[in-house]
Amino acid sequence: MIEVLFFAQVRERLDCASLTVALPESGLDLDALQAQLIAEHGADWGDVLGQDNIIRAVNQTVAQGNPALRDGDEVAFYPPVTGG
Repeated sequence: MIEVLFFAQVRERLDCASLTVALPESGLDLDALQAQLIAEHGADWGDVLGQDNIIRAVNQTVAQGNPALRDGDEVAFYPPVTGG
């Protein structure tokens, strides 16, 4: 199982803080997980998760590229961080 977390505006727009996704035997990478979430939950999720500037993290580390996911991983989606 993969724990998927949503933070800040992403959580608010999806009206979802977290969910659990079963890892298929064939495996799953981060892009495929994102596409699966959009396919399962519809256009609103596509609008949010499909943004070019969304930040994705695996096991509390910002993901570089498209890493393969393993059973027990934690994936997080959050908006870009701004400062001032």
